[in-house]
Amino acid sequence: MLSGTTIDIASASARLGFSFLACGLIGLEREARRQAAGLRTHIIIGLGATMLMLLSAWVPQRLAPGQDPGRIAAQVVSGIGFLGAGAFIKIGNNVKGLTTAASIWFVAALGLTIGAGMWEISLVGLFLSLLALIFVEKVERRMFPSERYKLLQLWYEGRMPPRSSLEAVLKRFGIPMQTFDAELSFAKKAARINMLVKVPAIVDYEDLFTELKKLGKVDKVRLQENY
Repeated sequence: MLSGTTIDIASASARLGFSFLACGLIGLEREARRQAAGLRTHIIIGLGATMLMLLSAWVPQRLAPGQDPGRIAAQVVSGIGFLGAGAFIKIGNNVKGLTTAASIWFVAALGLTIGAGMWEISLVGLFLSLLALIFVEKVERRMFPSERYKLLQLWYEGRMPPRSSLEAVLKRFGIPMQTFDAELSFAKKAARINMLVKVPAIVDYEDLFTELKKLGKVDKVRLQENY
């Protein structure tokens, strides 16, 4: 249900304030998972979408009566894609960051609905999105544990170890490797390895990291969810 079709400073400020809080909650969840697009990114996208929706409503109200108020909103929906595309990366045959890309697209839609004064629908959408991001993810882990992949990253000083050595260590821990990407910086004399792996729940991470460290001069090891 639409409420407050007339745009004035009070209604516009209220909608922008609610957009800040609503989109910020989604951004906070992404920030907690250390995603590239976090709190500030989601807030700015949501506020921008809200302002454009306010503009869409304000133009036919003040400047051009009869003009379709949905024209600018349609451009937001099509134009937000380039931000979403920059939020995920392709690792071999898998893609990391699709959930963050989807959340970027969603906060743009959330900002548009708030800008249009659709308070009830905005609240329902916010609640359901947070439910999906926070609670459904936990249910997904329990129901489909064998389908969960993690991104294993290793930073080495100097030369990287042979791939066969890495595969041997992972095999001892029952960790199958799906993809393998390597990067070597000659200027910094450093190497980075990215591997998409399926990690059993019983793996002792400390033992795993210790064995990986024995393969060379390891500067840092990171194992994170493939969101």
